[in-house]
Amino acid sequence: MTVLGVALAAATACATPPAVHQEAPGHTATPAVPTPTLTPSATLPGPRPVAPGAGQLAQTRTRPRAHGPAFHAMATDLWLAVTRDRPSLARPAFFPVEAYKQVKAIYDPAADWRSRLWLDFSLDVRAAHRLLGSDAKDAKLLRVIVPSAGAAWISPGVCYNKAGYWHVAGPRVVYRLRGRVRSFGIASLISWRGVWYVVHFGGITRPAVGMVDAPAAGPGYPGPQDGC
Repeated sequence: MTVLGVALAAATACATPPAVHQEAPGHTATPAVPTPTLTPSATLPGPRPVAPGAGQLAQTRTRPRAHGPAFHAMATDLWLAVTRDRPSLARPAFFPVEAYKQVKAIYDPAADWRSRLWLDFSLDVRAAHRLLGSDAKDAKLLRVIVPSAGAAWISPGVCYNKAGYWHVAGPRVVYRLRGRVRSFGIASLISWRGVWYVVHFGGITRPAVGMVDAPAAGPGYPGPQDGC
């Protein structure tokens, strides 16, 4: 499986760094530690819009890309929330409630979004912040590795869905802290209108506590692909 690596860095309020694309090795080889090509700013701006208003529009089958402005904004907002211990900063990076209402064939999907998905995500952001420790604000995002080749279209009728979406499990958030490269996973991303969003961060089936998905020294290994 080809893994698409995207080097990401935080930006200053007046400059937006370009995304840098890199092919990363698959499960059969040990990934090389990436050399960052951009130096993150010590001061991050507020959260960036990912795809404003898209959740109110109808779904498309556009395959999402792990690069470009929307993906960069999603990753930056997620990292900002983790390092600042403020889940609300990642709201633009999280699957929109209006889109979730179009996806789920369940009673009151908005309530499920609030009381389960967003609650779990908030707990997981705080757990990831605790993983980084007292120097969390000094951690530098290097890249987010998305196993794009393993992304699957989840058709309506599966997992209580009435609309389809692209799904990928186990992307890796790679960062540097105290001079060491480390990483943790994102349990799953799903798409809306060709944009990746976080839907499960620390885990999918879980107790009502914060979780961190597969923290590791180095970039770790994306996947495996399962779930919906």
